[in-house]
Amino acid sequence: MLSDDQIKKYQVLYHERFGVELSRAEVCEKAESLVRMVELTYKPMTQKEMRLVEKRRKKLSKNLRK
Repeated sequence: MLSDDQIKKYQVLYHERFGVELSRAEVCEKAESLVRMVELTYKPMTQKEMRLVEKRRKKLSKNLRK
């Protein structure tokens, strides 16, 4: 749940960026959609996955230097 202050800040930022004034309900709907999208797309890496990424980065870095 967003606080009144957060809603007002979002309304100001949105209006400054897009020139559109949002109602309180619209702000809440957009916030819920954003949170849901992050939940669906964000997945923390395991330590093993992080090691693999680091290994690939080192290999790519070495190949770019050649």
